[in-house]
Amino acid sequence: VQLQASGGGLVQTGGSLRLSCTPSASGFRVIANYVAWYRQAPGKQREWVAGMSPGGSGTNYSDSVKGRFTISRNNAANTLYLQMNSLQPEDTAVYYCRGIRGAVVYWGQGTQVTVSS
Repeated sequence: VQLQASGGGLVQTGGSLRLSCTPSASGFRVIANYVAWYRQAPGKQREWVAGMSPGGSGTNYSDSVKGRFTISRNNAANTLYLQMNSLQPEDTAVYYCRGIRGAVVYWGQGTQVTVSS
């Protein structure tokens, strides 16, 4: 199972994008497991952006995106989202979603987000 991220693109400073993340096969439920968004900018390490606890509504964010990004999920569609507002050039990166089920960590291909100044 891979977690397929989509929805990236090129946007101007101050703009918005919504990323989506969907499992490539059955067997991973976003409501039942810890899910998170990460990003990796060129030449930098991958960093955690936001996470959501299984079942409940607990969410948390890195300081760099708090107040601008919102993580959410659609349980019926089994999809994770990242709403990104007030985008800045420093948000430019490849964004990935990550899921943990027991001892197994799931990743997938990321989606490129580019914010022009």
